[in-house]
Amino acid sequence: MDPVVQYLVGPTCGHLYRHLMGKLAVYPIPELRLPNASGSVFLDIGCSWGRWCVAAARKGYIPIGIDPSLGAVLAARRLTDELGLPAQFVVADARFLPFRPSTFDVVFSYSVLQHFSKLEAKLVLADVARVLKQRGTCLVQMPNRFGLWNMLNRALSGFKEARSFDVRYWAPGELKEVFTRLIGETTLSVDGYFGLGVQASDARLFPLHFRGIVALSDFLRKLSQRRRWMCSIADSLYVTSTLRRAS
Repeated sequence: MDPVVQYLVGPTCGHLYRHLMGKLAVYPIPELRLPNASGSVFLDIGCSWGRWCVAAARKGYIPIGIDPSLGAVLAARRLTDELGLPAQFVVADARFLPFRPSTFDVVFSYSVLQHFSKLEAKLVLADVARVLKQRGTCLVQMPNRFGLWNMLNRALSGFKEARSFDVRYWAPGELKEVFTRLIGETTLSVDGYFGLGVQASDARLFPLHFRGIVALSDFLRKLSQRRRWMCSIADSLYVTSTLRRAS
């Protein structure tokens, strides 16, 4: 297993993954909640070691990942080469995407914009609108201010103001307004409960007590598809926007 990935699996995937640092036997590749594609160009903002680019390539997308860390980008390139998947990686700042307008069919980001100040996140989204194709899709994971687990963590920290790389929590209505204004028509859906980054596809990698958390999170996520009010108390949300430029 790539030694850089062995280290990065903790800080990039969430607290439930910390016990796997230095002990990975398989790469934890998540499920990408997008339809299969045939050659659609996919941008992963903050790709780190490339797990979402691998997931995208396996569904028929042509992934391009960007990250400010050269070490992470080199690890992503090694991983996709090892798996024989087509992917390109660029060292870049998400606020200044080094691509021409209307380049991508899909722009994706997971567990990244939550660490930006809200002003900087809006700068990223404005540039996302520039590089997306007309009617392209923007899919971004964001933390819900009113998620039950998130509210507990915020209370335990004394509701202190976020600084540096701390998570910034967004209200669902705020997310919908900002993404609609900067990109286009927007919907919210549940990514998970009981934390940020919990992936049901990785349940086999966890000890039994963690598997219960993951299974319950996924059960509630599926239940929320029929009971839309549950989106308001989920901890991790997907924000899906469709770009429609004025003619």
